[in-house]
Amino acid sequence: MSGEGSYTSALEGELDGTGLRIGVVCTRFHGDLTEEMLAAARGTLTEHGVAEDAVVLVRVPGAWELPWAAGRLASGGGVDAVIAIGCVIRGDTPHFEYVAGEAARGLMQISLAEDVPVILGLLTTETRAQAEERADPARQNKGREIALAALEMALLGGNSA
Repeated sequence: MSGEGSYTSALEGELDGTGLRIGVVCTRFHGDLTEEMLAAARGTLTEHGVAEDAVVLVRVPGAWELPWAAGRLASGGGVDAVIAIGCVIRGDTPHFEYVAGEAARGLMQISLAEDVPVILGLLTTETRAQAEERADPARQNKGREIALAALEMALLGGNSA
């Protein structure tokens, strides 16, 4: 279950995703972690009424590519929300700052420009152990959290694609 103070602990009400289409962009880099988050997100969407065939999945190499793919889904994918799933773990070079910051900035720009919620499911951690904890459905379960955020924001938008 998610940690204290997480988004899911503050969620109120029922989220009915019936009729919604959700785009998901998932990176292959750190694929064991991103696949775990993807599975949890898909399970959560289904649990809340989103049809399996209403989840549009696009895979990209890494976090740097998330904004472009999310932008394509948001602008022409007929989706009510986009979930971006990736993982950047700090290393010995400034790669972390460039990739994580610019990917997050790009995703926000897409959300504002296209008027489609883009949910940031980009793990940015100091260590692999931290990333494993956040991705693990039995611990922090960020995959579930991002799916719930996507549902809430899509419903807030009020009009299905």
